[in-house]
Amino acid sequence: MGISRHATAHWEGDLKNGQGRLSTPQSGLLDNTRYGFNSRFGEEKGTNPEELIAAAHAGCFTMALSAKLTEAGHPPASLDTRAEVDLSMEGGPTLSQIRLKVKAQVPGIDAGKFQAIAEDAKANCPVSKALSAVPVSLEATLL
Repeated sequence: MGISRHATAHWEGDLKNGQGRLSTPQSGLLDNTRYGFNSRFGEEKGTNPEELIAAAHAGCFTMALSAKLTEAGHPPASLDTRAEVDLSMEGGPTLSQIRLKVKAQVPGIDAGKFQAIAEDAKANCPVSKALSAVPVSLEATLL
């Protein structure tokens, strides 16, 4: 049994002057949310693909880490993850790097075991697997 989710994108105009709208009809979280050249490469309000990939990766990794810690007998008190997605323009636009940074409160676990579980979650969450062509680093801090 699997699940399927979808999002929609609508675009009008050329790349630099045009604009688009993104929606996530199933959840309603994004509802014609603006995106465009200036929200991607400048400071205009709106979202962009890299930000959405970062959100997806942070969420997926954090859920995977919670599950793996719990399976190991150490359910986390809290996990806070930041995902940074870099878009390089060298040689044409490409996602060049993702950095996952997690700060965790996990009672009763030692730092070595926490690091090993965090690395496993990084390697095996579905979004990490989908983005396997992009180098992903992990900074995991046990508080």
